[in-house]
Amino acid sequence: MVNVDEAIIAKYESYGEHFEILVDADLAAEFRNPDGKDVAIEDLLAIEEIFKDSKKGDKASDEAMNKIFETTDPLEVSKIILEKGTVQLTADQKRKMQQDKRKLVINKIARESINPQTGLPHPVQRIENAIDEARVKIDPFVAVNQQVQTALKAIKPLIPIRFEKVKIAVRLPGSVAGSAYNIIHPFGEILNEEWQQDGSWIAIVEVPGGLQDKFSAKMAEISGGEAETKAIK
Repeated sequence: MVNVDEAIIAKYESYGEHFEILVDADLAAEFRNPDGKDVAIEDLLAIEEIFKDSKKGDKASDEAMNKIFETTDPLEVSKIILEKGTVQLTADQKRKMQQDKRKLVINKIARESINPQTGLPHPVQRIENAIDEARVKIDPFVAVNQQVQTALKAIKPLIPIRFEKVKIAVRLPGSVAGSAYNIIHPFGEILNEEWQQDGSWIAIVEVPGGLQDKFSAKMAEISGGEAETKAIK
C-alpha cells in the first residue's frame, strides 16, 4: 500500500460532481502511459476511498458515484478517475516520462527504417538530430506508434528515410540452428527454411530495415563467424 503522506491527488469532474483519489505518483504515471507496464489499481492507491475533497477528508457520496460512474466500487471508480481525470505529476516526473517516451520513439524509427538512397539503416544519433532539428514534440501520454508517424513525417524533409522490411537469406551450421529460432524471433519472421544435405540450415528471414546489420552480426556471433547472410530483393 502507498504511503498516504507521499501520495498525490488524481481528480475527475463531471456534471458538477468532483472526485479525488490518493495515488502513488510513479505508479499512476505508469498506469496512464499507453506504452507502460500494467499496474493494478489496488497497488497504486494510498487508500481505497473516493473523496470529494481529500485534503479535508470529505468522502464522495454513494449517490454522486452512482450518478457519474454507475458504481460505488472504489477500485472501479478509481480506474475511471485515472483514465479520464488529471494527475498532479511533478515537473521531474513529466520530464522523465517525456525523455523515456522520446527514446522509445527514436529507437523504433531506427529499428524499422532505412535510408532509401543506400538501403542501409540510419544511425540512432542521426534520427535523434533530425527530431531535434524538426522540433518534434513528444507527449508522454500518447502511444509510441502514433508519435512515430508524426515524427517520421516531420523528419522526412531533413533526411531520406522510409519504413521498410528487408528479406535476408541466412545459412547456419546445423550445430547452432536448433537454438537459432528463439534468437531470430525478436528480429523478425522466418518466411521459409530447409535443411541441407551437409547438415546446415538455410532460411529467409524478414526483418525491419533498421535491424539488418544487427541481425547479421547476431548470426555471426551465435555461429562463431560461420553464418552466411545476404539481403535479397
